[in-house]
Amino acid sequence: MLRGTAREAVAEFFGTFILMMFGIGVVAQVVLSGDENGTYISINVAWGLAVTMGIYACNGISGAHINPAVTLALAVHGKLSWKKVAPYMVAQFVGAFIASLVVFIVYREALDHFDGGTRQILGEKATAGIWATYPQEFLSTFPGGFIDQVVGTALLVGMVFAITDERNFAPKSNLAPVLIGALVAVIGMSFGLNAGYAINPARDFSPRLFTAMAGWGSDVFTVKDHFWWVPIAGPFVGGILGGYVYEFLIAKHHPAKEKNEIRSEQVIPHGE
Repeated sequence: MLRGTAREAVAEFFGTFILMMFGIGVVAQVVLSGDENGTYISINVAWGLAVTMGIYACNGISGAHINPAVTLALAVHGKLSWKKVAPYMVAQFVGAFIASLVVFIVYREALDHFDGGTRQILGEKATAGIWATYPQEFLSTFPGGFIDQVVGTALLVGMVFAITDERNFAPKSNLAPVLIGALVAVIGMSFGLNAGYAINPARDFSPRLFTAMAGWGSDVFTVKDHFWWVPIAGPFVGGILGGYVYEFLIAKHHPAKEKNEIRSEQVIPHGE
């Protein structure tokens, strides 16, 4: 039986796996059907629901970060022990990679039917974008793409802090996953145009690495002016920034805690 950080890391693996199965799966269905079985709106809604399902899958064990940018932001803001950061992140990246493989296996024949077995990164029969995000032609890698990812992830983490802040009208714990899923969907509907709103380093890097190994080639790391690093660095910076914005504007202005409140927080969830 797993205990402590190992148990929590496995939970993060599972939650991220669930997130990515539904997230990559919906993009595969839309792309490979030629938009006959879904639209951009269905992709946004499904990604939001994927986040909700991923959180429900592991929230009681690890807190359901399912995103390295969230894990780092929580550690920076004193909400997670630093000793948990590396195990959580490794689990998240591996979970996303395994999900990429499983979706590929499920849709292998559909891929072959769509592109004739020739994997393309760009163009009319491009399928690399099923797994990783690629920017629009007009978007610069820096500063445009970087700003896009910083802002999107800052919105994500800032609102996650708000939704989970018990001193700021936090919902019941069993409802928070639904609201966080809705948050991801609305980010996609508002800020998905430029580069597909990765807002999660594991969500983008692991699937991109998988495609490099599964037939699309190393160009997945060089096309679009080496855009690959943006969905990694941008979310890490944006997550920390979003946390600071929430702390500065809201959390630091909460009234001083009463002694009984302080005593009730001596046992912090998820092994702080």
